Amino acid sequence: MQTMFFIISKLVGALIRPDTWLVIALGLIVLTLSSNRQRFALALCIMTFTAVAVLAIFPLGNILLQPIERSYPANPPLSRVDGIIVLGGGEDVRASTFWGQSQLSEGGERFTAALALARRFPKARLLYTGGSGELRDLAGNSTSGAAMAGQFFRDQGISQERLLFEGKSRNTTENARFSFAMASPCQNEVWVLVTSAFHMPRSIHSFTSAGWQNLVPFPVDYRTSSFVDGIDWDLLHHFQILNIAIKEYVGLLAYWLTGR
Repeated sequence: MQTMFFIISKLVGALIRPDTWLVIALGLIVLTLSSNRQRFALALCIMTFTAVAVLAIFPLGNILLQPIERSYPANPPLSRVDGIIVLGGGEDVRASTFWGQSQLSEGGERFTAALALARRFPKARLLYTGGSGELRDLAGNSTSGAAMAGQFFRDQGISQERLLFEGKSRNTTENARFSFAMASPCQNEVWVLVTSAFHMPRSIHSFTSAGWQNLVPFPVDYRTSSFVDGIDWDLLHHFQILNIAIKEYVGLLAYWLTGR
């Protein structure tokens, strides 16, 4: 059941991407032209061109994503921390394997923030949770995110005795359940959850559902800024932010409906 949900979520995720819509629109244009429906093809061309031009200039994804990123305050006050949870997604496993050194991805702030917290609270345990979230790795991947994370934190001077690694989870629900089983936190322990700001609401929902208590959200890796600052000719970036926003809203709905 878990594997089926994982596969369906990946297929739906591919279908709701804005760049997928663009490819579908271009395909419809080719189809209508080949069918000698020039007026319909022209209308599709105009709509597609207008949509792409608007998205290239204006950061429309910011409007959708920023409310999610504001769900929890940045830099929450901390006086006691017994454990730090860093969710996978800030590493580039394939590049790390290829080059033989730790490579962080666009969400690398998950690692750097967790490292700063680990140094600030030297007695806190540090738990990394994250396997592969790619369909092509269902049969198994040679190098896990946990292996790369272990190398990164050890290289930064974090002792092995403080480190816990969960490398089998494929989504946020499994992150929460598998890490809870591994850490076995006491009821009075305070754990800090580190992940991207846009991912935090879904993560908190999954972790509390899995039994975590006294969990402090520590959002990092903010992707939005003011709308005015985002106005620029940057189609790829604007597409990326819009894709993240749509994915999170759909993910929040799916997790709420399935009780995850």
